[in-house]
Amino acid sequence: MSDIWIIAAIICVAVVLFIWNRLPVVIVAMGTGLSLWATGVLTLNEALSGYGDPAVIFIASLFLMSAALERTGVTAWAGQQLIASAGEDSRARLLALNGLLVALLTALISLNGAVAALLPVVVVMAVRLRRAPSQLLMPLVFSAHAGSLLALTGTPVNVLASNAAFEAGFGRFGFFEFTLVGVPLLLGTLAIIILVGQFLLPNRGGPSMPADFSAHARTLVEQYGLADGVFRLRVRETSAYVGAATPLDFSAYPGLTVIAIQEGDTAAPVKRGYIAMGDHILVRGDAEGAARLAADQHLAFRPEEGDAEAEEALFNRRSGLAEVMIPPRSAMIGREVFPGMTTDSGDLIIIAVQRGGADVGPGPTTLEAGDTMLLQGTWKALDVRLNDPEVLVVNSPDVVRRQAVPLGQGAKQALIILGGMVFLLATGLVPAAVAGVLAGFALILSGVLTVDQSYRAVDWTTVILVGALMPLSAAMEQSGAAALLAEGLVALVGDAGPYALLAGLFVLTAVLGQLISNTATALIVIPIGVAAAMGMGVSPLPVLMSIAVAAAASFLTPIATPTNLMVMGPGGYVFGDYWKLGLPLMIWFFVVAVFLIPVIWRF
Repeated sequence: MSDIWIIAAIICVAVVLFIWNRLPVVIVAMGTGLSLWATGVLTLNEALSGYGDPAVIFIASLFLMSAALERTGVTAWAGQQLIASAGEDSRARLLALNGLLVALLTALISLNGAVAALLPVVVVMAVRLRRAPSQLLMPLVFSAHAGSLLALTGTPVNVLASNAAFEAGFGRFGFFEFTLVGVPLLLGTLAIIILVGQFLLPNRGGPSMPADFSAHARTLVEQYGLADGVFRLRVRETSAYVGAATPLDFSAYPGLTVIAIQEGDTAAPVKRGYIAMGDHILVRGDAEGAARLAADQHLAFRPEEGDAEAEEALFNRRSGLAEVMIPPRSAMIGREVFPGMTTDSGDLIIIAVQRGGADVGPGPTTLEAGDTMLLQGTWKALDVRLNDPEVLVVNSPDVVRRQAVPLGQGAKQALIILGGMVFLLATGLVPAAVAGVLAGFALILSGVLTVDQSYRAVDWTTVILVGALMPLSAAMEQSGAAALLAEGLVALVGDAGPYALLAGLFVLTAVLGQLISNTATALIVIPIGVAAAMGMGVSPLPVLMSIAVAAAASFLTPIATPTNLMVMGPGGYVFGDYWKLGLPLMIWFFVVAVFLIPVIWRF
């Protein structure tokens, strides 16, 4: 059997397995590469070469930047600005601002990251504005698909198309060269959504709605009775507490209890054993007693801020709150704790303890199964320490911070690093993979992400999928399979010319893209398109750009992309809802891919 027939059989089996969806896509993808080696089509080094390809490294680095912007609250801030700007009355303005924001984020941090970051924001917006989530969530995702063509970083398919152009000898697409086609796609998408979307989308909400943590601090403060009687006192230079050993003796102030002593610059619990100027003392009790303490000990006191003072003291950009529950058989059962106590790690403070929803403080309490504790510490400490299996975390601090702390700690560094990466990519001073790796280095060295967080940020399914299927494209070219398929396609379109070629490739890519990953589809179709262009004697640049547009037109089924599935539950969508709005959008993408692209990139 010739290599061409072997490759055809492998592709057919892979496509069937992708559609069957019973095996993990990474297993199918990796099995495809190994099959090429086992059948002798490729050597082992060739079959595994994709995992070390610069394009794969660059795609992985984009996930780090996406995670950095989300973790530091940049996307939460953008969402809040969106809610403030959208207003309650104008549906068109709401959809337009939604679409523009998600498109911009997609262009910078990839499709999955942008939709995941804005999904809870848009759901909360729908609830607040009394609109059906189904009217907002699918437009959000489809606008993100259009936004993926605004820049090179929008989707892995763009990177693959750019690399294919370079390998064909025509140079890579520029970072903002995709914008020439992305802007018309986005504007047309928004116009269709605004004009006819309300008639093509259902009016319903889903059973699975993402939680809204935008007011999480106030919720916890009120639940644990901290809204009244919690005061943050700053230690002045003239205070007698400067240099005093911890814990402090408050016997002279009956009715006041120390619940935390925080470092002034980090908001972490004081570990040094003494108090320094600028530290904060959090006390609980009556306002009169706190005022007397402040006057006696020369502490800065701001009682006029009311509830906001307690929230700001306990929940801010540097530190936060977390609620944990003691599960059955936990080693914590039987331990004696009290409000103000520092945990064994030394970087978390027990603010309050409840049993059956009632406060059991302020004195020592022996923990029982089902008790809940409110812990306070830096966000980093909450992330690290709450992995303890002896407690159950009620709400992940990581998820809470992303929604409730806009422009949190590290946001400025993340934005500067993003700007630097975009500058390197736009100017071409270094290869894209180098720009991505440098951005990853900067995120870790600046403390925006830890090494472990960087590992978790990468969508390894996508990375492995791209790396595993890259050898398939190489095998199709080396064996002549791509040329053979291209000759068949050229013969099929006959004398209709290159426009018919674009139409045929669009249909092929779009149909496959509704059933399997658009990245996998692009890896299969790109070598066919390049070979067909060469066979016709035309430039492959419009062909590759048309394939990228077709790959982004994944509108007709919920399984076409992870983001389509992501909104299915919260939006209450069923399988048949997608094609109704997706079909007119696909027609618009077809028009751009077949008729506009050749005007910009000549045959």
